[in-house]
Formats: sequence, C-alpha cells, structure tokens
Amino acid sequence: MTRGHCILSHGFESGPDATKVTALAEVAERLGWSHERPDYTDLDARRDISSLGDVVARLARLRGLAQAAAARGPVVLAGSSLGGYIAGRISLDVPVHGLFLMAPAIAMGPLPALDAAAVPVSIIHGWDDELIPAQAVVDWAHARRADLLLVNDGHRLSDHVDASAEAFGQLLARL
Repeated sequence: MTRGHCILSHGFESGPDATKVTALAEVAERLGWSHERPDYTDLDARRDISSLGDVVARLARLRGLAQAAAARGPVVLAGSSLGGYIAGRISLDVPVHGLFLMAPAIAMGPLPALDAAAVPVSIIHGWDDELIPAQAVVDWAHARRADLLLVNDGHRLSDHVDASAEAFGQLLARL
C-alpha cells in the first residue's frame, strides 16, 4: 500500500531520466509513494508549434495521467521549469495534495501565467536563474505563501540536486 502517487515532469529539452526527476523518484519511493516520470520529449520536439514545442499537448498528457492517478488515491505533482508550469496549471483541473516546483516557468507567452490550486506548494529556485528571474518566483510564491528555497545556482539547479530531493522529501513527509 502506497501513501499516494507522484508524477514527476521533466523540463523542456530534458527527459524522464533527468538527474533531478530521478532524484525525486528515489525520495518518493523511499517515503512510500509510487511514482511515474512521463516522457514529453516527443512534444518538446514540435518546434513547428512553438519554440517550446507543444505545451498544450504536454498539459493534456499530464492532465490524463493525473486524472487516472487521482482516481486511485492521493497525487502529488512535481516538475522542473516547463514541467513545473504544467504541474501548477494541471493542479487547477485535478485534485492534488501537493506541488513541488523546481525553477518553475512563471509566464508562457500567449498561454495563461502559472497558477496553482490552493494546496501545499514547495519551490526551489536559483538566485542566478538565467531564464526565470528569481524575483518573479519570489513574488509568485509570496502571493501563495508557498515554501521557497532560493539557492546559489542557475536555471538547471545542477549544484542543488540533493537540496531539491531533500525539499521534496520534506513536502511529502508533511502530506
């Protein structure tokens, strides 16, 4: 019997075997949560649709997976960058118990800005993120009273994989 299910969404031009989502999967398993890491690489490759691929299809893929998981029990969504954006947006459509966002994309061009359900939210973001300004994430987190860990790192958070996993574990332990 698991405590629930975690869906871990990789960032743009990354993949389901990426270092950060792999680290989160290990934490989920250790804490008694089942998990899956959807592969969005086929959608990211759709440059004919936008410079970030087919974001609408990414949202639809995660919505379907999250709805199926929510029918079985508690769900936590986690994501990095674009994966964080889709996790937040889908939390508005599917009942989730928590969100974990790593360097989340706050704005997505013509799509609605990042929003999220009123559930526990934990964020890790780099002070020196070259794609998503830290202040935008601070403002977003402040409005939601989200847990926010700011670290000396860039967008990839490559120096803070362990810190990301630890923060994710803290969120899961609270739920």
